[in-house]
Amino acid sequence: MKVTIVDYNSGNISSVINSFKEVAKGKVNIEVTSDLKKIESSDKVVLPGQGSFKSCVDALNKISGLAETLNEFAIINKKPLLGICVGLQMFAEIGYEETETKGLGWISGKVSKMDNQKGKYKLPHIGWNQINIVKDSKIFKDIENNSHMYFVHSYEFIPKDKNVISATTDYSSSIVCSVEKENIFGTQFHPEKSDKIGLKIINNFIIL
Repeated sequence: MKVTIVDYNSGNISSVINSFKEVAKGKVNIEVTSDLKKIESSDKVVLPGQGSFKSCVDALNKISGLAETLNEFAIINKKPLLGICVGLQMFAEIGYEETETKGLGWISGKVSKMDNQKGKYKLPHIGWNQINIVKDSKIFKDIENNSHMYFVHSYEFIPKDKNVISATTDYSSSIVCSVEKENIFGTQFHPEKSDKIGLKIINNFIIL
């Protein structure tokens, strides 16, 4: 089996690569590439994202055919894809960080700045926070509810269909921190920075 981590120059993804390789232990082939043919031939794809919504979308669109290849992989061929942080946010139709930017449009919804309640909550939301698992998601198999995950973000994904939400976290309000829609999975938190529980989530995705 081949799991491909998409490298489209969206910031430092070394911790994502290292975590997947640690979990795979050589039993699963972990590839890091932006080569369209290699992505197409993968069994599973990981879409990381660091920085702003706009910078990640722009970086993705700079690689000719990448957005279309990912769409074919996840939406048409229904193969498993995991988006991490801004990788999840790009599932949305539109984002409002820096300027209004069109997303991949895989899940109806928008990405907006979190409400810090007039400065009561610091942004970005950085550090460990509990997650509330609200649906029986495959990536949360054997993960205890209220487990702590590591977050770094100022914007949140607000899906129109609440049924796609698999976990939330409380920070200024109830924030969507994980989604599952058929073969598409996404986490706002960083499983690769969330210690053993994060590695368990990565393993759950690999063995889907």
